[in-house]
Amino acid sequence: MKRIFLLCLAALLCLSSASAEGEAGITPGTETQRGFVNDNVLHAEIGDIHFSSYIPDSYDGGTPYALFVTLPGWEGLYFQGVGANMAEDFGPEATGYVEDMIILSTQLNDWGDTSADMAIALTEYFLANYNIDPERVYLHGMSGGGETASLVLGKRPELYTACLVTSSQWDGDLAALAAARTPLYLAIGAQDSYYGADSFRETYAALCDLYAQQGLSAEEIDRLVVLDIREQSFFAENGFSDQHAGGQAFAHDASVMGWLFGEH
Repeated sequence: MKRIFLLCLAALLCLSSASAEGEAGITPGTETQRGFVNDNVLHAEIGDIHFSSYIPDSYDGGTPYALFVTLPGWEGLYFQGVGANMAEDFGPEATGYVEDMIILSTQLNDWGDTSADMAIALTEYFLANYNIDPERVYLHGMSGGGETASLVLGKRPELYTACLVTSSQWDGDLAALAAARTPLYLAIGAQDSYYGADSFRETYAALCDLYAQQGLSAEEIDRLVVLDIREQSFFAENGFSDQHAGGQAFAHDASVMGWLFGEH
């Protein structure tokens, strides 16, 4: 209840500011699921942005907190129903890694440029209106949400400390990402039933080449980009027969989630 109260209070303050200054504000959600408040709405210039939020009880605005934005796949988009995004485990699992972290799970409209711009707008709003440590801002995308995350990193890579993309493909501008040197982890099944693994292999090779052209050493490149391709045994051990749906298993892998939150 305290978490809901804090979110509502912060949202009301933001709405008050929005009325006075003509800026965006948040209408808070009222339903909870897996510890998250569902269907908060950021009324941004680009349009309404729906998202679920986890704000720790300890957050009072006095100390900078980390921020994690996770972009679910097709089954979590807004037209699938309020809270459909919470079927994915990345947001709930992230609560066990960083105590002082606000977590946002979006419900966007697709996996294209408009949704990428919405993810950026949501990140920027929290950076401007909450006490967020800009050195601890993390991004994740699963499946279609991973495509969106790749577009986000092609537009505003400097906003994020590190990014994890799971069971997806790369659509974004690699030159912009390489210029910003935002660390990236690509994780997928070797026989992903929807995307296959070739896009990630090609993305990894191209990004490594861009970093080599910058004069970075192999060790430096390894810190900036990781390619993790898993065989069927990994997914079977986690109860999945299909490798694409089994992308959920990466949320339960401490080596993957620990890279995102622990090394950066």
